Amino acid sequence: MSRIAKCPVVVPPEVDVILNQYSITIKNNKITLTKKIHHSVEVHYNNNLLTFRNKLKHSNGWAQAGTIRALVASMIIGVTRGFCKKLQLLGVGYRITINKNNVIDMSLGYSHLIKYTLPTGIYAELPSQNEIILRGADKQLVGQVAANLRSYRVPESYKGKGIRYENEIINIKEAKKK
Repeated sequence: MSRIAKCPVVVPPEVDVILNQYSITIKNNKITLTKKIHHSVEVHYNNNLLTFRNKLKHSNGWAQAGTIRALVASMIIGVTRGFCKKLQLLGVGYRITINKNNVIDMSLGYSHLIKYTLPTGIYAELPSQNEIILRGADKQLVGQVAANLRSYRVPESYKGKGIRYENEIINIKEAKKK
């Protein structure tokens, strides 16, 4: 049995939960997130508590219940507080700007600008030209956009130049000796 699935999720009073047979919708006054529920998991909602159980006695039913519980808890946090990822650009001439239409322009040492269009629900802030903060309600989408931006210039291991997460540690290799 899954220890994660046994713990109920407390729903804040400002959040609405709508359960269908195989989907769950979490709503705030302006944000709505929907997730499909695996057929071997049953979800109950009463007294501002969400509980998760194995429905069909499948061998992986409790694992699926634990996964759905973790995803729903992340959805509730996303609707109430939101998630953010901070990326740093390290390198000479590496710059980042945001256009009006949620298009990010990156100068990463290539001969051309790299343009990346942000998906709906993701917002970006630029505290400086070498930092970007991504915010959104969907934890998976925020992480995926951060990974997509990082993939344009992954930090290299000799000088550490590239796009890295805020607290990411890059092990710098020693240069070749004669």
